[in-house]
Amino acid sequence: MGVMAGVTTIWLDGKWCDKESAVVSVFDHGLLYGDGVFEGIRVYGGHVFRLAAHIDRLYDSAQAIGLRVPMPKKEMASVTEELVRRSGLDDSYLRHVVTRGVGDLGLDPRKCGRPTVIIIADAIRLWPTEVYERGLRVVTAGTPIPQRESLSPRVKSLNYLPHILAKMEGIEAGADEVLMLDAAGHVAEGSGQNLFIVKNGIVRTPPPSAGILKGVTRDVVIELAHAAGRDVREELLNRYDVYTADEAFFTGTASEIVGIRQVDGRVIGGGGPGPVTRDLATRFRALTREAHD
Repeated sequence: MGVMAGVTTIWLDGKWCDKESAVVSVFDHGLLYGDGVFEGIRVYGGHVFRLAAHIDRLYDSAQAIGLRVPMPKKEMASVTEELVRRSGLDDSYLRHVVTRGVGDLGLDPRKCGRPTVIIIADAIRLWPTEVYERGLRVVTAGTPIPQRESLSPRVKSLNYLPHILAKMEGIEAGADEVLMLDAAGHVAEGSGQNLFIVKNGIVRTPPPSAGILKGVTRDVVIELAHAAGRDVREELLNRYDVYTADEAFFTGTASEIVGIRQVDGRVIGGGGPGPVTRDLATRFRALTREAHD
């Protein structure tokens, strides 16, 4: 297959494919049981953002569930860079997926001969530009995040069903996004984003011990806030903290930085992305895009 310009491009177990030709077996345990891990990575100006950090997390997630990725990290990085080149997409979203592989209808992972590795390059945009400008309308979902005792939230696994159910609640309520709580009622995250609030100039976010996924974009935002001289604290939050915040925003690879204007009918701060949120978004853009413009 030759170089394709500006189209979805897929690497599947060593073969270059497009949407039509990329297929996996119905006996793949990623499909049958959600037995696998994944990563989402952004490309800005043809450059993969924080590739090493994402690959490290992918391999750590795989290690945590006893899944061996059948290629070294260096090769994974090299294939990823080649995928970006072949896609012809200047700004894109990459999805790395590693499943247990093809097995049978039983649970026994020993029946899976070799893990399946998929890397996809495509475009993504969660919300239109006007939503980023005015901020998100958010509601608290009744579905909590999964229990930490069953599977570590640090594992970015293929089973996102609780988050999908929470997202469905938000859709039914006419909201842009949802806020998910842990079993104790502490604020955890969005359906696929990390949460930050700002109060009296202090930037606060739930710690990894709260059962959140430790996002790469989350880490970048913390770095940017520290570089701007801001006080950043990782601590447990409840809905009162969110309702009374001066600002609130979500971060994520796909969503980047997006302000929150309302939560459960309470207007947050001035009712739109606040000055700290806008400043961090500007710094994030400078880091990811303007260096490559």
